[in-house]
Amino acid sequence: MSGLVQVIASESEFDTVTSSGVVLVDFFAPWCGPCKRLAPILEEIAAAGAGKIAKVDIDTFGALARKFNVESVPTLIVFKDGQVAERLIGLQQAETLKNALQKASQ
Repeated sequence: MSGLVQVIASESEFDTVTSSGVVLVDFFAPWCGPCKRLAPILEEIAAAGAGKIAKVDIDTFGALARKFNVESVPTLIVFKDGQVAERLIGLQQAETLKNALQKASQ
């Protein structure tokens, strides 16, 4: 990854990242094929300045995954000021994700 997408390294970092503004969080697993195909789409969105993107490895942070009822990966959750604004499950196109970020920003 190029560094445009923030990989969450702790639960406190997750809280800090999602507490203010709009952020798209990708709950993923390293072994997940669709998650791997989603990674360049997320990089594209971040590079275009369309929104803040973070990733949470569900194998490392199972408690966070359970807290947000992540039952399959990838699960993408848009947070606005710490609250869930939208949830998308499965591989998504860039436009769908950009629209979700824009909608939450209004």
